[in-house]
Amino acid sequence: MAMATAVPTSSSSRVGTRKKHTIAYFILRSLLLMCVAFRRVVALIRICCHIAVGVPVGSLLGVARVLFAAVNERSLRCMNQAALGRSVTGTFVGDWMAGAMAHSWRVLVQGLTSLMFLCARADEYVRPPPSPLVLTPHDKPPAHPQQVHISVVGTNKMRISWVTDDRNAPSVVEYGKSRGNYTASASGDNATYRYFFYKSGAIHHVTIGPLDPGTTYHYRCGKAGDEFTLRTPPSSLPLELVVIGDLGQTGWTASTLSHIGHADYDMLLLPGDLSYADTQQPLWDSFGRLVQPLASARPWMVTEGNHEIESLPVVEFAPFVAYNARWRMPYEESGSRSNLYYSFDAAGGAAHVLMLGSYVDFEEGSEQHAWLERDLAGVDRRRTPWLVVLLHAPWYNTNQAHQGEGEAMRAAMERLLYEARVDVVFSGHVHAYERFTRIYDNEADSRGPMYITIGDGGNREGLALKFIKDHKSAHLSAFQEASFGHGRLRIVDETSAVWTWHRNDDEYATVRDEVWLESLASPKLAMASADRHKEDL
Repeated sequence: MAMATAVPTSSSSRVGTRKKHTIAYFILRSLLLMCVAFRRVVALIRICCHIAVGVPVGSLLGVARVLFAAVNERSLRCMNQAALGRSVTGTFVGDWMAGAMAHSWRVLVQGLTSLMFLCARADEYVRPPPSPLVLTPHDKPPAHPQQVHISVVGTNKMRISWVTDDRNAPSVVEYGKSRGNYTASASGDNATYRYFFYKSGAIHHVTIGPLDPGTTYHYRCGKAGDEFTLRTPPSSLPLELVVIGDLGQTGWTASTLSHIGHADYDMLLLPGDLSYADTQQPLWDSFGRLVQPLASARPWMVTEGNHEIESLPVVEFAPFVAYNARWRMPYEESGSRSNLYYSFDAAGGAAHVLMLGSYVDFEEGSEQHAWLERDLAGVDRRRTPWLVVLLHAPWYNTNQAHQGEGEAMRAAMERLLYEARVDVVFSGHVHAYERFTRIYDNEADSRGPMYITIGDGGNREGLALKFIKDHKSAHLSAFQEASFGHGRLRIVDETSAVWTWHRNDDEYATVRDEVWLESLASPKLAMASADRHKEDL
């Protein structure tokens, strides 16, 4: 009787079997995770259906917006990790499926937004489809600073702001006039904020100084990470200001920032709509990393726009939570009670800049209105020949986009600006460029401010392409163009300044519009204004 002989199994076949089992395990695990996620989504839908009968439409929209923000945040986080080559789920199959779902979500959102543009009424302005976001990944250790930006505080100090994932990192800035040689240091504070499922990193603010004007300093934040370089503004004229609005973080934004980066300037002014996060809090982090190369080297002075509001019904998130936490401006130094409006001096007081809030109470009797009266009354035009104002929603606008949205604020505050002889008013909101002549109360007036709309920094919503030819203010509009770009106001001396608008469409920042301004505080214009006032009487 023949005996059965055992045949030994080779090591290669055992390895192959183990690999098959491992792959099968990963696939089953990924399918199980998808089933769990699907069951949770179904449960949420059932809950929404049960409460839909007794809950107002506005509340349902608020819940939907929160859910949308939560899913969008997860998708952005997944793509950010993938861009850094990091695993999201810990498995190859899981990472592949998570990446596919995240990108599918992006395509869905992009498609829905594009459909909204296609379905717009024929009599409304039509913008091109939204531009893809330029997401700047985070590749620094938790204690290393990111999103570094600076702003002026008083006459000779600067505020350094940054974020660390390590919430215990020190709020300290070391600085000096030569690389790696820090002769001074300053401490500040840090805080975090929550927004639904999102919790920010530690947001640090440190004020350094006194600093010498027109001087280059090297600094390091939190005793870790990279060294940064800044240049303080000059103590006298000339002074060059870059002005951009409605910036966002798209390919168009990157073009604008590139053109600005090739220019020599002293300070950047932004009249609202910074990150276009719109409740998707990780986009605030991505925006901070995108602008860091410029914002860490020159002061960025900003005011809020409608995209900074981010309030939600039902859950009752307060407005401007992220904006106020991340972009702290020198409002207290100017006697303001709100980070949403403030003022500051530049060039040793030769220029006074007022940043107004279009989305906080501005009517007569409000705190902002009273503050504006006090602030303007304290300006001595013999010492301060230039008055510049920035706000978000334009008071004069011949574009079809956002018609009349700044009218209430104009009615409440225009007289104050006119009587103070403000030289120029910059606004954003409308995604195009438009320059008006000097105006007061809807009429050309050589004693009024020049109004300039520059909401064309590069936002994802595209351009506002249609200007109304028979608009009541059309005869006051001197230049219009629906292109992305930025502007530069070079204040040459006490009487003269030149404004140029630079279009992005060309390889270089081409100057498409240029105009010289004469200060309304100059003796010649002041005398002419007095003569006209006598004639009016």
